[in-house]
Amino acid sequence: MIMSIGPLRLVAALAMAVLVFSGVSATSAPEAAAYDWSRELREGDSGADVTELQIRAAGWAADGAEQTFVAVDGKFGPGTKAAVARFQKAYGLDGSGVVDGATQEKLNSLEKADGSTAHFEFAEFHSKDGAGFGGGNADESTVRENVRRLMYKLEAIRKKAGDAAITVNSGFRSKAHNENVGGAANSQHTYGIAADIVISGKSVSQTIDLAKTSGMSGIIRYNTFTHVDSRMEYPYGTQYWYWKV
Repeated sequence: MIMSIGPLRLVAALAMAVLVFSGVSATSAPEAAAYDWSRELREGDSGADVTELQIRAAGWAADGAEQTFVAVDGKFGPGTKAAVARFQKAYGLDGSGVVDGATQEKLNSLEKADGSTAHFEFAEFHSKDGAGFGGGNADESTVRENVRRLMYKLEAIRKKAGDAAITVNSGFRSKAHNENVGGAANSQHTYGIAADIVISGKSVSQTIDLAKTSGMSGIIRYNTFTHVDSRMEYPYGTQYWYWKV
């Protein structure tokens, strides 16, 4: 079990002390986001922390185009280890597949206080009709969590694209908005597990190639954007691979 205070928490504590000493109210400072990793994780472990790890490493499912994804089941198996190793190498870590303190800090660096990720905001995925995350084929809290998980896959795609910015043209859609734009009644968008994206400086073909390594079970080519989704991972009646590229 990791008992020592990590560098990120130490920095946060020192920053808080400076605020108090300077007369700034500590309660006015935004709360730092950091998942509480209480132990190193390695192959063979299980639990809620492994589940969270799998959510964050899901976008590192493969080295090349492969119809595979990281199962979010709370069991640290070979697939999770391989995904962690790819994540580590991409961020300049050792690639051991063991989730040590340095890896945990890097994972936490992608997290913001409201649960969104470093380069994405929940508002980017709100239904375009003003419904937020409501009115879909899943309840609002489920949609929000589904979007959070999707964000981590998009973070991986962004990193693989050389940190190129990703624009989300369409994220979650309420059923009403989905109908208005001509979407299928059971569209992945209505569950919050899909996004239509454009990567700055990348073609649709290049975006598709990146999505194929990132656990995306739904990939659809359009003229100016790419649809990506995680349909295989959810019990929404569309658990099949659909790469229309």
